[in-house]
Amino acid sequence: MEKIYSKINGQLLHQIVRYDDIVSNRTDLSSEETYLQCAALKLPKGQTFKPHKHNINPRHDENYIPQESWCVIKGKVQCIFYDIDDTIIAEPILSAGDASFTFAGGHNYLILEDDTFVYEYKTGPYYGQKIDKTFI
Repeated sequence: MEKIYSKINGQLLHQIVRYDDIVSNRTDLSSEETYLQCAALKLPKGQTFKPHKHNINPRHDENYIPQESWCVIKGKVQCIFYDIDDTIIAEPILSAGDASFTFAGGHNYLILEDDTFVYEYKTGPYYGQKIDKTFI
């Protein structure tokens, strides 16, 4: 796992997880403090879990910031990650099975191969570009 920290204040901004990083049944990929929660599960045939549902749990956090993850299924993607002062801090390349996480700071992506397929995950709700985005 590659963690990318701000050069300004030391805050964890971005994280890269490679497919080969996942070696156990469950690997938590984000800390409990982040809004975007993710774990990688490498499970044997027949594995099951207790049926469950998630409870409504109203939260109020004045420091809330949307967070985003890309999981590459096929192809290659170059990430362009920005520090909190909008300077480029890292430009890793993701391949199939790799994932990126942006907890803070800016990001952009360059698709390097035709027919690249990516799952994108974001915390919500999404209120549109005028409210949720600032372009760099």
